Amino acid sequence: MAHKKGAGSSRNGRESHSKRLGIKIFGGQPAIAGNIIVRQRGTPHNPGQNVGLGKDHTLFALVDGTVVFKKKADNRSYVSVIPFEAAPVAEDAAPAPKAKAAAKTVEVAAPVAEEAPVAEEAPKAKAPKAKKAETEGTEEVVAE
Repeated sequence: MAHKKGAGSSRNGRESHSKRLGIKIFGGQPAIAGNIIVRQRGTPHNPGQNVGLGKDHTLFALVDGTVVFKKKADNRSYVSVIPFEAAPVAEDAAPAPKAKAAAKTVEVAAPVAEEAPVAEEAPKAKAPKAKKAETEGTEEVVAE
């Protein structure tokens, strides 16, 4: 039996607990003041507007609002929180579905009105087919 394990193996990985780092609230999601947005070592993400920086480089929201991630000219990632009152995007998005819903109801009403005449025409179309099947040899009856 070998007295050394193969390369790339470690026997010391059991004693430290995972630190649960990473982004906790993603861009576009709502955040309440005090919520942790990012847990990190160092500052891969820097604090922007309405975001605080903890002593362990944790980013947290200072106001209630929507989280936004941006990269600026210095190629650094900045995390900001836009307050709900100042976010016009959410207000513009709400009326748009209402307008679409109204358009859909109009479209549904139009085919219902058209379906009634189609139902009346269907028996007329079936009658000639039946006559053709019955009178294959007598063309004079079909002509009348």
